[in-house]
Amino acid sequence: MLRQVAEGVLVHESEFVQSNAIVVQGRSGVLLIDPGVTDSEIDCLADDLRESGESVVAGFSTHPDWDHLLWHTRLGAAPRYGTARCAATIAEELSDPGAKARIADHLLETEIAGQVPLELLGLITGLPAETTHIPWQGPQARIIEHQAHAPGHAALLIEERGVLVAGDMLSDVLVPMLDLDATANPIEDYLTALRLLEDVAGDVDVVVPGHGSVGGADQVQERIDQDRAYVLALRNGRDPADPRVGPSAKPGWEWVSAVHEGQLQRLAGLKGEDAVPHRS
Repeated sequence: MLRQVAEGVLVHESEFVQSNAIVVQGRSGVLLIDPGVTDSEIDCLADDLRESGESVVAGFSTHPDWDHLLWHTRLGAAPRYGTARCAATIAEELSDPGAKARIADHLLETEIAGQVPLELLGLITGLPAETTHIPWQGPQARIIEHQAHAPGHAALLIEERGVLVAGDMLSDVLVPMLDLDATANPIEDYLTALRLLEDVAGDVDVVVPGHGSVGGADQVQERIDQDRAYVLALRNGRDPADPRVGPSAKPGWEWVSAVHEGQLQRLAGLKGEDAVPHRS
């Protein structure tokens, strides 16, 4: 069910890792950001839009992770956008005929096996690099692109509504997940992204993470500070003392501790590689 979080901005929360689909109402229809995960949930979202007399006129994927790239015929044939780098990344992945099968195999290990519509996965158009706002007839949606978490990741600031759609950042349940494969300096990329979000924090009344709880104005800077403290702890080889990992993790989210441990190991390995002298 859609829940209003600001004037003209609604959120549909999935039961699968609290994934948030965001609806922004415009003059001739809605902008749909990261539209959901399972068939039944997207059906529910489509029903809610139909009952309210709304249609989707534009879509946007914040980054090229499979759970932010889904679509369904019931949502219509509106243009679906992402940053140029996001679109190029998923296009390259889907050029492999076995890509969707691998995602489906991965989902066999989850409670949503067989429930995810993969047919229209990743069919997005990359916006030109100089694009600052989503092209649609509705509230200005400023694109804040960075390279934290995934190539071409973008947060959106719905300027007239004071809503920051953060993608896979600023979550109250997930620690920052660094892109340890596609960037030369994942720590600094993440810190740079946090500074970009901090630059607009004073204009934000509501923050919507890709996964987790919607936060109010009092939580925006708090979440930025918490994510920064975690990343700095990783950089400095310290225990982050973060409530999202370990015994204080939210029930059902204990697996985030395994993500944290995996990042520590990968970063240790990267530092070890840097310490090995290169021979010409």
